[in-house]
Amino acid sequence: MMTILHRTSWHYRNIISSVCPFNCFVQKRWKKPVDSAQTRLENRTIDLQLDKLVKQIKKLNLFLRLHELMSKRRASHTSVQLLSKWRNTIGLNVRIGSFIQRHSQVFELYMHPVKRNLCCRISAKMLDLIAEEDQVIRESEMDIVQRLKKLLLMSNRNMLNAHALWLARREFGLPDDFRDSILQKYPNVFRLVDPDTLELITKDDILAIAEVEKWRKREYVEKWLSEFEIRYAFPIHFPTGFKIESGLREKIKNWQRLPYPKPYCSKDAISVGRSRSSDRSEKHAVGILHEFLSLTVEKLIDAEKIAHFRRDLNIEVNLRELFLKHPGIFYLSTKGNTLTVIVREKYVKGHLNEPNRIYMARRKMLDFLLSRHPNPNRKQHMEEH
Repeated sequence: MMTILHRTSWHYRNIISSVCPFNCFVQKRWKKPVDSAQTRLENRTIDLQLDKLVKQIKKLNLFLRLHELMSKRRASHTSVQLLSKWRNTIGLNVRIGSFIQRHSQVFELYMHPVKRNLCCRISAKMLDLIAEEDQVIRESEMDIVQRLKKLLLMSNRNMLNAHALWLARREFGLPDDFRDSILQKYPNVFRLVDPDTLELITKDDILAIAEVEKWRKREYVEKWLSEFEIRYAFPIHFPTGFKIESGLREKIKNWQRLPYPKPYCSKDAISVGRSRSSDRSEKHAVGILHEFLSLTVEKLIDAEKIAHFRRDLNIEVNLRELFLKHPGIFYLSTKGNTLTVIVREKYVKGHLNEPNRIYMARRKMLDFLLSRHPNPNRKQHMEEH
């Protein structure tokens, strides 16, 4: 009986299929691949060296956040139990004990003499390196003033959100107390219009030259390229393994020649240039972001922090779309569960090609953090705890 029913059902299916060929039983539709920012991000060409660099920097920043919490405590000791409670606060995705063991050279474990609980402190060597970075930042005061001036010169009405600057203070090499140590020290240059708005009072047109202009000058002099070819061009370095599709070289060549309002142009010139062409508007955004990133200490920053400057820098394009559209200029790394943007030409084999003093001080900290000095006593302490 079951066999007869089965044959009958297939018989009717065949009849329906012959009458209606697009019936759901036999129809097989070809699905167009989804093209979204997320798929383009996932399918981008990976740069292993830059990803490794970002991962290492994230680890250093995580350690420094832990050090900051420890240094703010009134008590002279910090228990390992308390460190475990801070794990989510600093974004640590492993057990605190594992983190301490893995980086035993920057931590010292000891038993509290009274409470008899396991405590932790930062090693003397690492504290010296942290102090060295702080000292270098203090000694770089004039560079910091110049950096702030350039950021303000790029912005609308020469104003920036002071809180956005505070969030990105490490990226721009600003001291934590920059409101007091920098802004109040130069009242003829900077003014806080309100607690969250910083204004540039004294303009310096000499500073209104983008970092990319230095590269253009070198290309013009050293490679004898024509001004027509280089005047609006950007350095482009595709990652290893990047597939150059048919017609891409011609598109890049035309884009490189496309005039655009440069970052430090007058706001009237920018408005006129942007109104003429969406391509020019996009290239203007590329120029702004390239200069913005070039002003950072390590030539990289979390994309989320850039978003806080969008209004002041008058960036109306989708940031992630823009970075993905120009993989020869920018690289987006997803390491550390955040999007980090890097200026590609600034790095060679994972190292900054023109290192500054703050970068060098941080590199010392990073190298020490990543070095391995196993200590069996510390491991025993952690196991006992």
